[in-house]
Amino acid sequence: MACNASKTSLLRAIAQKRGYATCPRPVGDLSAVNVKVLENKLVVATADATLPVSRVSLVLGAGSRNESYDIQGASHLLRLAGGLSTQNSSAFAIARNIQQVGGTLTTWGDREVVGYTVTTTADNAETGLRYLQDLLQPAFKPWELVDNAKTVVNQLNAVSTEERAIELVHKAAFRNGLGNSIYSPRFQLGKLSSESLLHYVAQTFAAGRAAVVGVGIDNNTLAGFAQTLQFPSGGGKAASANWYGGDARKDTTGHRAVVAVAGQGAAASNHKEALAFAILEQALGAKAATKRGTSAGLFGEAVNCAGGVGASVKAVNASYSDAGLFGFVVSADSKDIGKTVEFLVRGLKSASVSDKDVARGKALLKARIISRYSSDGGLIKEIGRQAALTRNVLEADALLGAIDGISQSQVQEAAKKVGSSKLAVGAIGHLANVPYASDLA
Repeated sequence: MACNASKTSLLRAIAQKRGYATCPRPVGDLSAVNVKVLENKLVVATADATLPVSRVSLVLGAGSRNESYDIQGASHLLRLAGGLSTQNSSAFAIARNIQQVGGTLTTWGDREVVGYTVTTTADNAETGLRYLQDLLQPAFKPWELVDNAKTVVNQLNAVSTEERAIELVHKAAFRNGLGNSIYSPRFQLGKLSSESLLHYVAQTFAAGRAAVVGVGIDNNTLAGFAQTLQFPSGGGKAASANWYGGDARKDTTGHRAVVAVAGQGAAASNHKEALAFAILEQALGAKAATKRGTSAGLFGEAVNCAGGVGASVKAVNASYSDAGLFGFVVSADSKDIGKTVEFLVRGLKSASVSDKDVARGKALLKARIISRYSSDGGLIKEIGRQAALTRNVLEADALLGAIDGISQSQVQEAAKKVGSSKLAVGAIGHLANVPYASDLA
């Protein structure tokens, strides 16, 4: 208790000394991002908010790629742990005290990171930070894990078939590591013990793989808070990703099939190549511009040429710290899916990108980036993931300038890289007519 009291007093002293709120920026304006790296290699990044609301995220390198076979699903339970007791606070105390000041605590994550975000009014940020720091010391009480088992099942049931196909194509492409699903396998439900989860925390909660980011909070204030955080002494490094390709299929009932096909993409560490792939994603057809519309670009044209009625397609682009994946996910009637996939793969392998395609891709990508950076909720996730993975954050203006600097030949090279790599196929549904990866080579 004395330890907790001293931490609370320190947070209060920081708040009284510097103040939490910064002047809100006009809605739609792009905020500058301040980045600081502490002595323990923890990255602290802040930006101005559009409202007098403080958002702070603790982003940890504890995504599913760090899971071994026996502990698959641990990162899913870490996301669930945002609402469970810690070693210092009960679940009731966390929920009650944050809600008492009108705040929220949310969790998010992917294959690389798990993030906890607390949102409060600027004058109540101290309360949010008090309980955010507790999340570094989860308890994983056995009875709470049992009580929340139904929540995990409900989350698994809510996963769309499109998401499941994308999970399967990761499995086919990387097998383990990045091939691990961000969702707990059903065979692991109720199997992970408190001890196993605490061991996973000790291995992955490391300052050198984490970031503390805030929107609507002063950088010096957040840096002072970050210095009070106590990380476990562990900190193992994730195994390097290897590309294998191949198939991962799941037969289910029904008359439709969802298929994801991908080749090698770009690692986030290779910034120029990652931007080239991001432009290529928009150029080929990231998603339909209108509700129930068809995707523009090469992928949309390929679906139309295949003649499938009711088919939908979008490009898939995932950049991780040391590897990437690029392709498409398509949903169609089982009798049309084979021909549709073949037309799409033909387009993917053609590596044909015109100047107009690149110009359209750049314009669409810029619009997405401006949208993310101008929204407080989108901004904190964007800078949080960048800070955790690359140990730096690019401001919006710098990122937009870097997009302009990508040439048509660089996008063409990205397309060639996908077309020449060994393909991975993830499929779910009625798969009688779905081709295998070897059929698409």
